[in-house]
This record gives sequence, C-alpha cells and structure tokens, in this order.
Amino acid sequence: MSNTLYDRDLQQWIEQTVEQLRNREFGSLDIEHLIEELVDLGKSEKNTLRSNLTILLAHLLKLRVQYDVPDMMKGSWYSSVLEHRQRVLNNLADTPSLKSYLVEALEKAYPDGRKLAIKEDKLAKFGVRVPQESEYSMICPFSVKQILDEDFYGV
Repeated sequence: MSNTLYDRDLQQWIEQTVEQLRNREFGSLDIEHLIEELVDLGKSEKNTLRSNLTILLAHLLKLRVQYDVPDMMKGSWYSSVLEHRQRVLNNLADTPSLKSYLVEALEKAYPDGRKLAIKEDKLAKFGVRVPQESEYSMICPFSVKQILDEDFYGV
C-alpha cells in the first residue's frame, strides 16, 4: 500500500497542493493525483446535477400521475419540486458549462426518477390509489423548458 500524503490525509494533501500552486512550485506538484482529483470534481458536478434532476423528475411525475391524492400529500411533492428545481438552477448558474450536459443528464436521470416515483407510489397509504407502472411514461413527458420553469408542476 502506498504511503503518500495523498493516501494518508487528503485534506492536508489539498492544502499542500494549493500552497504549491500559489507559490508556483510546479515541480513539486503531485500531478497524477491532481489530475485524478480534477476529473473527480467534474464528475461530482455532473452527478450532483443528475441527482437533483432525478428527484425533481420523480416528484413532477408523481404530481402528474397521482393527481387525485389529497392535497396534504401533494404539498411535500410541491416543496420537493421547488427545492430540487432551485438546486438544478443553481448548479447551472454556478457551472454554466453544465448546460451542454443538461440533455444527457436528463436522459440519465429520467429512468431513475421514474423508478423512484413508482417505488414511492407503491408505498401509498390511507386508501390512496396505487398507479400502474404503465401510467408512468417510459419517455420523459416534460421538456427542458418545462423542467426549468419555476411555475411548472407537471399538472
């Protein structure tokens, strides 16, 4: 097993690397691990966007498919839509280059969002109708514009 600073204490490695960059000590940089961390950072940004889209899509679907549930149940879905849409909008504002990844992220997030909505809806209680899986479109029924529209709730 390797016993480099990177392997022993990632936070200390980061602080050291930042200091080396500030001091322009390029020759002493741990280039391989620096590249690895930068690649992971990019993946993390994409994963965050996809994760927020998954939950946003799941709750937009629930609002569309389970339109007949009591308002009390819908309230939490509306709140989740608001929260996760804002997170998506923040992701895109903070990292504008993610806009070019948005369509791909939606294509990856929709099947997971659909699956999540179906699983959550199977847990329905209080005599609420449990929708059939066929009621959840296999293809995302929402456009990018609708998904990002702060006044759109899928209904």
